[in-house]
Amino acid sequence: MEMKHNRKIIYLAGFLFSIPMALTSYINSSFLESYVSEFYVGIIYVIASIITIWSLLKMPKIVARLGNKLTIILFSFLIFLSFILLAFGNTVSIIIPAFILYFISINFIIASLDIFIEDFSKNSPVGSLRGFYLMVINFAWVIAQIISGSIIDKSSFLGIYLFSAGFMVLVLFTFIMFLHDFKDEKYKRLSIFKTIKIFIENKHLSKIYLINLIVKFFFAWMVIYTPIYLHEYLGFDWNSTGIIFSIMLLPFVLLDFPLGKLSDTIGEKRMLIAGFFITILSVLVIPFIKEPSLWLWAFILFMTRVGAATVEVMSESYFFKVINKDECPNEISFFRNTFALSYIIAPALAIPILLFVPSFKYLFFVLSAILLIGFFITLKLRDVK
Repeated sequence: MEMKHNRKIIYLAGFLFSIPMALTSYINSSFLESYVSEFYVGIIYVIASIITIWSLLKMPKIVARLGNKLTIILFSFLIFLSFILLAFGNTVSIIIPAFILYFISINFIIASLDIFIEDFSKNSPVGSLRGFYLMVINFAWVIAQIISGSIIDKSSFLGIYLFSAGFMVLVLFTFIMFLHDFKDEKYKRLSIFKTIKIFIENKHLSKIYLINLIVKFFFAWMVIYTPIYLHEYLGFDWNSTGIIFSIMLLPFVLLDFPLGKLSDTIGEKRMLIAGFFITILSVLVIPFIKEPSLWLWAFILFMTRVGAATVEVMSESYFFKVINKDECPNEISFFRNTFALSYIIAPALAIPILLFVPSFKYLFFVLSAILLIGFFITLKLRDVK
């Protein structure tokens, strides 16, 4: 009963944390573009991601020394601080370091929440549990997109970052007040090289790592470049963009839990194949749509997320079925570097493409080709019990 209660607290904390994360993720690139050129936005993401990957490799040592609870409290405060700096900074010398601090901290919290879920989920069906957790997280993303446009219209970016800072206070309150009796497990510490060796030698882990990296690459590419494309090239205002994104994210709420339960019955491989197929086809359609129709774009982006939601929940379910429970923080922190790594690869690939291709829309053809690689890796995957 205590484990179930603690799991509910983590669901609540994950929901509260996801609101500010969702509010800011789709406006960060446009916010940074108001201080630096479109070209340098990608470079800032690359720098932030490199530092984040290095930091995540150190995370098992940090968690072993401080404990997971103190770690997540520390980085929740750092996100709060970064939001305040982003709201009132007004100069490049403050905004860029604040954004990098924000980027590092959200990755630490995502990994810390995973460790909590793993600790509080002994002997539970993995697919159902991960699917429900993702559903809770993504419900927050939908709510955030519904309200983001009106907040920007009334108070510009400052309002978004201040509103997000308020939610981080609630996250801090949740961990301090509701998990005050929590005792950390003694987490096993492995060297970075031993962790990498585990992933290389275990073909289940290495393939699902690559699949997760590709779906995270999809998210990074879309988060950075879709708002710019809709806002700057098609002329959508922020209210319309918020409506489009809220509809776009509905598959994560509607599909995550039932798909997670389904994976416990039939395995993940077939659903991963279907997810990649749907995503590739829907992304390929994007460059051919020239009409700035809100409902048409909402539908197309909705379909991209039907596929992506399927790939995400299946990759999560598969990974947590094959990890070694005794080496949980090491394997989770390494697996979670796919988020930051995708924010290195995506801009690094997009920047030269933008220099040489005649139109911004060609970015989506490239994205389809990358997703096709994930499709072929999935064909070689084997289901596990």
